[in-house]
Amino acid sequence: MSITDSISSALPASPSPGIRMLARFGFAAIGVVYLLMGILALLAALGQRGGQTADKKQAVQTLQGLPGGPVLLGLIAFGLLGYIIWRIVQAVRDTESKGSGAKGIGQRLSYIGSGLVYASLAWFAARLAWNGAADSGGNTQQTLTAKVLSWPGGDWLVLLLGLIIIVVGIYQLINAYSGRFQQYINASNLPPNQQNVVYRAGQIGYTARGIVLVIIGYFFVQAGRESRASAVGATDEAFDLLATMGPAVLGVVALGLMAYGFYMLVQARYPVLRGV
Repeated sequence: MSITDSISSALPASPSPGIRMLARFGFAAIGVVYLLMGILALLAALGQRGGQTADKKQAVQTLQGLPGGPVLLGLIAFGLLGYIIWRIVQAVRDTESKGSGAKGIGQRLSYIGSGLVYASLAWFAARLAWNGAADSGGNTQQTLTAKVLSWPGGDWLVLLLGLIIIVVGIYQLINAYSGRFQQYINASNLPPNQQNVVYRAGQIGYTARGIVLVIIGYFFVQAGRESRASAVGATDEAFDLLATMGPAVLGVVALGLMAYGFYMLVQARYPVLRGV
């Protein structure tokens, strides 16, 4: 029996209602996170009080000061955990029918990777909700990059990771202009005029997300080329780079991330969930 079969057999035989609920909570949580990042960056571009070029953890932390902050943070943590579980189910049960060939396994593993990207954020939000405080871990990316750079051939590994992130960013841009992202929302339940709004929001959102990922990938490429961990940056550093091009550039990308957040909230309401 393969590892995939073993994990699959451990999952509930009829997971549909619970898994669907977790997936929808996950989409909603991600939508809120991107809305927060976009709003904070937009305020920064406009020079308004409270604006900042924030990464995901910094954006989530702003919920702490709101009425019912711990409850909101708990919901974010729960939603992100739901998203992680949904991605694992996608991979193990092959809900997208990718198959068991080398290419199919690679695509299914990418679902798990996509979910685990949010594991640290889910833990951070949960600790904030429970303890009222959490260590963001400093610049974890730079710390890990420094360790990898110390390995034999580590600079090439960091450079390769940067190229992979750039490819993922370009894939987001392709998704935006091919319209492939539409397959994730059951738009038939929306009036025609709303379908067009959601489609445009998806296009703008995926474009903005692609731009940010390409910039982050560029940071990793530079870190690998220069063997310098401090060259690595996350979303907030990507925003800072965009800000050097002018507040209008930062504002446009911020609006794009808000559009992506809105699209994810719509996906939470009208998802297409195959295989469950």
